[in-house]
Amino acid sequence: MTRILIAALSGGLFGAGLLVSGMTDTTKVQGWLDVFGAWDPTLAFVLGGAILPMMLAWHLTTRRERALSGESFPARPDPRLGHNLVVGSVLFGAGWGLVGLCPGPALASLSWGGTGGVTFLLAMIAGMLVAKPIRLRIDQIAAA
Repeated sequence: MTRILIAALSGGLFGAGLLVSGMTDTTKVQGWLDVFGAWDPTLAFVLGGAILPMMLAWHLTTRRERALSGESFPARPDPRLGHNLVVGSVLFGAGWGLVGLCPGPALASLSWGGTGGVTFLLAMIAGMLVAKPIRLRIDQIAAA
């Protein structure tokens, strides 16, 4: 029950932050990405507002064995840059740049209605479904 409550509170806080910061507005996000045009640097404050508390949380959790919910922390990811991370980052960035939404804001923007957000969400889900078979194929090619 504690885990569900923490997840609900965290999700609500995250969604409210997306709305207040303008991250659900595709023109705002595309303005942030348009570095060589009409660049809008205001989302840098959103980025800083996310990075700073996360740095603090990582620092505090290094001394703890369990999360507040009582569960153990997941293992740290491998710090090496592999082909999966590079290819996935490029695909994620291309989708974000073309549409102006990443997964969190895309879900939040569904409340506005319209077919654009639904189309993006369906395409995102399709990408998630085909990601594992494609990743396995890339791993096979890389191992050969």
